[in-house]
Parts: sequence; C-alpha cells; structure tokens
Amino acid sequence: MKKIIKGLLFASLLISTTSCKDLEEINVDPNNPTEVSTPAILLGAEKKIMDYMYDNWFSGRQNLVYAQYWAQRNYTEEDRYQIRESVNNSYFNYFYTAASNLAKIEKMNSDEATKGTAAVYGDNNNQIATAKILKIWLMQVLADTWGGIPYSEAFKLTDGTFYPKYDDLDQLYASLISELDEAIALIDVNEDGFTTGDNIYDGDPVLWKKFANSLKCRLAIRLSKVDSNWKKYIAEALESGVFTSNDDNALFEYSTTAPNQSYFYRGFFVDARNDFSISKPFTDLLKGQADTLNAKSHPWKGVVDPRLPIYTSANDAGEYIGVPYGVESNDLSSVAPGIDYAPDFSKGKPLVVQANFSVPLLTYAEICFILSEYNGFSADEYKKGIEASIDFWSDMNVAVKGGKAVSDADKATYIAAVSSKVNAETVATQKYIHLYMDGTEAWAEYRRTGYPLTLLKPDEHSTVAYLYDDKGNITGTTILDFTTLSETKGDLPARIKYPTNESTLNPTGFKDAVAKLTDGTNNYYSKMFWDVRTTSNPHPVNK
Repeated sequence: MKKIIKGLLFASLLISTTSCKDLEEINVDPNNPTEVSTPAILLGAEKKIMDYMYDNWFSGRQNLVYAQYWAQRNYTEEDRYQIRESVNNSYFNYFYTAASNLAKIEKMNSDEATKGTAAVYGDNNNQIATAKILKIWLMQVLADTWGGIPYSEAFKLTDGTFYPKYDDLDQLYASLISELDEAIALIDVNEDGFTTGDNIYDGDPVLWKKFANSLKCRLAIRLSKVDSNWKKYIAEALESGVFTSNDDNALFEYSTTAPNQSYFYRGFFVDARNDFSISKPFTDLLKGQADTLNAKSHPWKGVVDPRLPIYTSANDAGEYIGVPYGVESNDLSSVAPGIDYAPDFSKGKPLVVQANFSVPLLTYAEICFILSEYNGFSADEYKKGIEASIDFWSDMNVAVKGGKAVSDADKATYIAAVSSKVNAETVATQKYIHLYMDGTEAWAEYRRTGYPLTLLKPDEHSTVAYLYDDKGNITGTTILDFTTLSETKGDLPARIKYPTNESTLNPTGFKDAVAKLTDGTNNYYSKMFWDVRTTSNPHPVNK
C-alpha cells in the first residue's frame, strides 16, 4: 500500500470548471494568474478523475449497476436503464476537463517557454509520459462508456479548435495504443518522475512504465476479436515489463481525514445516501448459489467465495443477501424475503465504503487473467490471478478496515475448488469477481465476452414477491420480471447515450457521431466495434 493522500490542498489550485464553453475548455479567468505548477495540476486532475469516476453517481447509478455489482434500494428506475441526463451531461464534462489539464501538463513540459520551470518538479519527459498514461487510461474508460468520442482534435482550445470531431472508436483505440507506445518510450527510469503531487505512484517512473505496459495489455485484450495484432501488443508489453505482483497495482488512496475521504464514503456517510447495496445476482455468484428462477447454471455451485465478507456485510440476521436487481420501485416492499433483509452498507460499513478505501485503476490480478487468455486460457496464470485477487482484497481489508484476513488454507481450498475447469467462461467470471468496484471495466468485459452467464438479462425473472389481500395478509407469491425502461435489444446496455447538451455545445461532432450509430439514433444498443458477439452469450475461444 502506498502513502495516504497528501498535499491535497494542491487541488484547490486546479483551474475551475464551473462554466465550460464546450467540452474541451479549460476555464481560465483572464483577470487572475493561471500558470500553476505541474504537480498541482497533476494532483488536482488525479483527484478529480477518481472522485467522479468512483462515486455514487457515475459508478453507483451507472457502471456498478450495469455490471450488476450493485442494485438500487430506492430509485430502481436507474437499474432499469433510465439515465439522468443532468448526470450524464455533467460527468462527460468533468472527465474532459480533467483530461484537458493532463494535456496542459504535456504542453508545459514541452514548450520552450515553460519546460525549464516545469523541470524543477521532475524530468520533463517523465512528466509528459505520466500525464499521457493517465489520460489514455481515462480516455479508454470514456470510449468504452459512450463509444466514439473527441480525441484527435480534443484539448486544442488555445489553437482555435472549439468543436472537435468525434473519432471513430476503432481509430481512437489505434491512437491510444500508438500514444501509449510513445509514453513508454519517453520514460527514463534513471531520471526523476514527479517529485510531488502524484498520489498513484509517488512519481516512480519504474511503476508508471509498468502501468503503461499493463494498460497496453488491457487495450489489446479488448481488441482480441477485431485486431489480429492483439497478441503482438501484449508480447511487446511483456518484453517492456508489466505488473508482476500486487506491489505494482495502480491505486488511488484516500484518507480518513475530511475532505479527502473516498467519494463512496462521502455518499453513504456525509451525504447520507443509502441508495445502494450489493446485488442479488452478484451475491448469489459469490455464495455458489445457482439462479433457479431462470434455470441458470453456476460455474462453481456450492463453493462460497472467501471475498464475500470483504465485498459486503451481513444483514442483522448474519446472512449475506443481495438486493434483487431491476425490480420496480413500487414492488420493493413486497420482495421475499424482503428489502429489509439486504445488508445496509451505512450500518455494516464494508471495506468498499470506508473513508480510506483505495480505488483501483489497474491491478496485477487483472493482468494475470489477461495473460491466461493470451496463453490459451492457461491454468497457471488463472490460478495466479485468483491468488493475487484474494491477497489484494484481503490485505486491503486488514489495512483499511482492520478486518479479518483470508487464511492461506481457505485461499488454497477455494482455488482448488474453482480450478477443475479453466476456459473462457471461468477465466472471464473470475476476472469479473475480482473487478468488483471497477464497474466500467467489468461491464466492458461482459460486452466483449458475454460472461458471466449469471447476469440478469431483460425479461428474465428477477425475484419472488409476496401477494397480499386487502387486509395486508400474505396470500401467495408471484415472480417479478426484469423489465427495462430503455431499449437494449435483450441484453445489457451496449453503451451510454451521448449527453444531450453535446447537441448544442458541439453540434456537428454530435450529429456526425449519432449518424454512425445503429439506426442513426442516440441509443443504448449500438455495439462497440470490439463487441462482435452474435448472441448475448459467450465469445469464441481466441485464436
């Protein structure tokens, strides 16, 4: 675990973003100085990205829900794919503003007029590389969320580009890989990185290089069905150096001290939003419990995952029960055994809502699962991935919460129980279990692979509800179905709609991007170019 976040007062120096002219604008007050130090910009950008990426809105009401890790206790319309446009508009702008500031770091370290001053805080090229790598990580998240987005013409407001085009997603991915290679080549591990301001790796160029190569693996595996060079990209990354242990994990660590707590904590305990809990589909997967309502198999029926008590908390009866997914809000009170039986995160306070929870950007366990697939679903990397995942979550549970560690015996027993068969399904499902709280990546991997099979699809049975007579007596039960409020063509959402305010802020780019979507409409079902599944389920073995 790296040092607790420090010096967050730098964040107050970050350029304000409250009135952006368009999605590319860095809001500069002409009446006040605007040139702040590169560490101040970096720390502000890191914190802004993590605060908004891992919070009760972008994650809690969107990506964690779409990945079916969480379910709503109140506003279940969002589980049923009814997005709040105000939230969609805001987060698109938040992330682009942060990316703009990362681009500013690149410029300050390359322009002759400013590079000398910037070099006080670390080698110019290493600063450029750090900003590039984090920007690429962010842009992949945005691309996997919305689809084609502005990139090649983005971040050029000062050059007069006010209305950047939306890059096609395949071209964007090619650009991200190319620029990632540039960043890797720039890093000099014998020179200083950021001397301050970096809460992810404390400016260590060795770790930033490993992160870049590991990120290249993530990009490559997403292209495994559409780019014949995907294995070449991973081979190059391996030669250059990827994560080799949990010590390499890219994490952003929060503090127990206000106002620098994690935004999950702030949502539950500062804003008092007890809207979410762990979902029933995910809880049942961890419990080894098959979905009998939909006659679905379980890859490891009867095997209880040792990460279960780390990921969530038990209810007052000591039971692990998740909130049914996709239930209409007026049916919640009738759900059997009842919504009150689900764990209350604000009371149980599991690891993921602790103030100093470390949010993950990319981890060694994920790389192990990628390498398992790369090597034809290798059992060795698969087992290493499970072990790394359990160790990661167990160690954080001890360090952050003072919780109980998973014993070596329990870890070994579990790994043996889930390793009798290693294939596309088991690798993808274990990867999904590990990626808990990284809803964007889990949702993207489902769209690529069709796994896990345990996720609830539209029109499938959600849960059992009680029937009552006019005196409030229970007279029987009925099965509730998961019905969506937006068309997704029988599957999970393939993307998020472009924000509505883009139609006025960047009308030409918006219009051209929408025209390329399925049916020429801004919808939830237009597939990403890397999602070539012909059904909602499994992907073929990679060749």
